[in-house]
Amino acid sequence: MSGEDCPDPDEILQRLQHEEQEAEDAARNRGRLKIFLGAAAGVGKTYQMLEEARALKNNGVNVVIAVVETHGRQDTEALLDGLEVLPRRHLVHGGVTLEEMDLDGVLARHPAVALVDELAHNNASDSRYSKRYQDVEELLDAGISVYTTLNIQHIESLKDIVYEITGVRITETLPDKIMELADDIEVVDLPPEALLQRFKDGKVYVAPQAKLALSRFFRKGNLLGLRELALRYAARKVDEDMRTYMVEHGIMGPWQAGSRLLVCVSTSPLSERLVRIGQRMAADQDAEWFAVHVESPQERSPTEAEKDQLEHNIMLAENLGARIQLLNGYKISEIILSFARQNNVTAIIVGLPRRSLWNRLLRGSVVNEIVNNSGSIHVLVIGSVETEQKVSEMPASSSPIDLMQFYGSFASVAVMTLFCWIIYAWLGLVNTEVMLLLPVVYSGMTWGKSAGLMASLMAVLAFDFFFVPPQLSISPTDLHYMPLFLVFIIVGNLTSILTDQIRWQRENIRQRERFVSALYSFSRDLMAAKNLEELLNYATKEISEAFLCDVMILLPDEMGRLQVLAHLGENMELDERKLGVASWVFRRGQPAGRGTETLSSATLFYLPLKAKDDIVGVLGVRQGGHDRLLVPEQRRLLESFANIIAMALTRSLPPLKIDGKYTFRYDEI
Repeated sequence: MSGEDCPDPDEILQRLQHEEQEAEDAARNRGRLKIFLGAAAGVGKTYQMLEEARALKNNGVNVVIAVVETHGRQDTEALLDGLEVLPRRHLVHGGVTLEEMDLDGVLARHPAVALVDELAHNNASDSRYSKRYQDVEELLDAGISVYTTLNIQHIESLKDIVYEITGVRITETLPDKIMELADDIEVVDLPPEALLQRFKDGKVYVAPQAKLALSRFFRKGNLLGLRELALRYAARKVDEDMRTYMVEHGIMGPWQAGSRLLVCVSTSPLSERLVRIGQRMAADQDAEWFAVHVESPQERSPTEAEKDQLEHNIMLAENLGARIQLLNGYKISEIILSFARQNNVTAIIVGLPRRSLWNRLLRGSVVNEIVNNSGSIHVLVIGSVETEQKVSEMPASSSPIDLMQFYGSFASVAVMTLFCWIIYAWLGLVNTEVMLLLPVVYSGMTWGKSAGLMASLMAVLAFDFFFVPPQLSISPTDLHYMPLFLVFIIVGNLTSILTDQIRWQRENIRQRERFVSALYSFSRDLMAAKNLEELLNYATKEISEAFLCDVMILLPDEMGRLQVLAHLGENMELDERKLGVASWVFRRGQPAGRGTETLSSATLFYLPLKAKDDIVGVLGVRQGGHDRLLVPEQRRLLESFANIIAMALTRSLPPLKIDGKYTFRYDEI
């Protein structure tokens, strides 16, 4: 066999992983997902779904309607006849009664196929999940196949393109990973002319709504753009299926070396657009992609709003399938390019900086540095759209000088000037120059760049006024001392910049040391616990002190029911709602609660305690007074603590395994 005919080992591995995943899904009896995809409302997605449901029922398949929205269309409502419609949940929100799909009712009924309309729908606030697609995921895990509908504008990675086409920001979106779960995507297509005629005939919305829709979203140009978007997306899915088939059956093709993309993420809202573009490019190229954020002393400390925006950007990238990397270093461009070369990245996506010319001249442009030093790596620079251009410009890298820094710089220069004035007859002009550099260096080292610059300006003025002949005056003849004045300013700036860098690196090293030390100390002391009670009490105490939060740890009893075996903090007793969320986390092995999209109305953030592939318990934490629970670094540390607790539990007190779950004998505590 020639070298060209040899199968690619990576493709063989991919095929084996795909077969293993299929076998795992079959073993779990996972349901199948079919999505009826359309360019816009009114193309006939729900109608087509109901027609297929009726055909399935005629063939003896157990089909039920979990939720279908007919919007008063008589031809669609006629297709409901003869199909079982499950009752919905009624929720009162703001004095308005809302109807939502009864997830527990569908699970209890357990049909072969459930029809769930409008996949991207946002659930009411009191629902188990914030999004309907999460309800669908649980139905699939329970072995129930789902038929559902979706408009192309609700796919998260296409949000910016839809805005550019229509000028409308879509708020109900779902991550692209849901589309990847689909076993079948059927495009329901209708030419724009036919769809517009349906609107005019009142077959989509009632007359007032139809007229408003035609004047805004449903214009012919918009429909043409959305239709092309839907067809292209479906074509890409067909291409993925074709390549999967070739891999599964060992069909050789013109396989190309894989690409890797890197998206630079910052505190800017523009990063949302970069992330979506990166996801689309990665999907088109079947490439792995990274979302990278670099912390640097070049950048000022972010505000709370910017921290929230950064966390949102990172969570969006994670939901869209990126590998998240949080890096740190002084030179942002060097850190990004170094990471890119180490990870064989072929393309970098960055945002066009929206800073003033003066700011760029002083600080330089990270984007220009990346482009100039990228070498063989392609760099794609993305500009802002109109609404994002209105975002206020980022301030300078360092915080404005406060009064204490000003007074300190002024006092240091004043004291040194007075000292030099007293002994000037002995000191001389040259030595005075050197002496006045001392408060400049001191201010820069003590209070940072702004203070160093301020001290250098004051030292220049003091030297010129008090010591340069003629003394006690400033005259044009002093211009020949300009090189000396520039030295003052340069020394002040360089000293403060180097000091800021050293201070930042020292703090960064301390944070790493605290992180590693906390993990080491936590694991060492946890493994040394003499019994389960001591282990759990120590764990809750350490987590509470490390994260300034209330903590509870739940473990299953012999019957598989979760019990609180350790807690620290007020109002941490187990009630029905806490038990419900914790039980879900224990069953599914996924985080839930506050700060997530699953059971987000809960007061605690819940993490599963995983020992290898098994769930041994649940950890719940609550930080009071913050909408944002944990920053990404804290969450990773908490996840590490949870893993250590799980390992310690299985080693210090060997558990019993009942029905695939770990349980502990509490009489041994």
